[in-house]
Amino acid sequence: MFEIPLLLFLIVLTALIFDFTNGAHDCANAIATVVSTKVLTPRTAVAMAASLNLLGAMLGTEVAKTLGGGLVHQSLVDGCQILVFAALIGAIVWNILTWYLGIPSSSSHALIGGLLGAAWGHAGFDAINFQGVINKVVLPFIGSPLAGFCAGFLVMVAIYWICARTLRRKVNAWFRRLQIMSAGFMALSHGLNDAQKTMGIITLALLLFGEIDSVEVPLWVKLSCASAMCLGTAIGGWKIVKTMGSRIFKLEPVHGFAAETATGIVITGASLMGAPVSTTHTVSAAIFGVGSSKRVNAVRWGVAGQLVVAWVLTLPCAGVVGAISYYLLSLIFQG
Repeated sequence: MFEIPLLLFLIVLTALIFDFTNGAHDCANAIATVVSTKVLTPRTAVAMAASLNLLGAMLGTEVAKTLGGGLVHQSLVDGCQILVFAALIGAIVWNILTWYLGIPSSSSHALIGGLLGAAWGHAGFDAINFQGVINKVVLPFIGSPLAGFCAGFLVMVAIYWICARTLRRKVNAWFRRLQIMSAGFMALSHGLNDAQKTMGIITLALLLFGEIDSVEVPLWVKLSCASAMCLGTAIGGWKIVKTMGSRIFKLEPVHGFAAETATGIVITGASLMGAPVSTTHTVSAAIFGVGSSKRVNAVRWGVAGQLVVAWVLTLPCAGVVGAISYYLLSLIFQG
């Protein structure tokens, strides 16, 4: 019905829309604590997060390689150009819904769920590599929040021990400066792990349509994806900032520093191993760990329950939308 260039244009446009919704979710996580503690203004924090996400995205390709292979059987989805399109629609719909509700769900898992759902719609369950899904999705899904919680708890306990004899006013004055560095570290680690995913999808689409000869991310793809994420953060990120910065635990600069440092350590370690983990899950758990180090009832555990429900529902719900999107797109483009 349509010429291939138009389909490619729609895929790239949809990928950038996904990055916009990703910015409203995940880039907001990188600056939520530093804005909520009033260490940086929203405008300055957005500029910092955008630039460091771009830098992080250019520092490695391990996560892109992991996400690009092993989740679906390539022999069963080869030549299915609308697969990526359907996956992106599934992820976008779930991102918009959770953004509207102010729930910090994972854009990464929404994208993975959309991909698996579209693959199932194309060739059934045989198209899904369940071993790859368990090793590359399920285990990191469980491991990253646990690591974030433990890291946040331990970093905060270490700070309490080091600063035990120091006045609270002086401690917060120190960490107002240090939190700028920790927020930057977290934004950099987010780019190293998360920003590569949409860049890899656009590059794959360009390769499928014969616009490039090898899997090398063009500069314009990197810049456009980073810009879309920045715009999403600037326009829609403040719902997530409010949840992350105040509803879980009342944050001060020292708490923000601990949560951001713990998250940056976990995400960077995962990136070096090529594991596509969720920044949202990790930083949420790190904030819970930081709050728990003070006292257990300092944390609003009811919010924790809402977040976990959203996390668990992300993969199947995005998958269902991805499968429905594949069916509808197949009627349009292959009918």
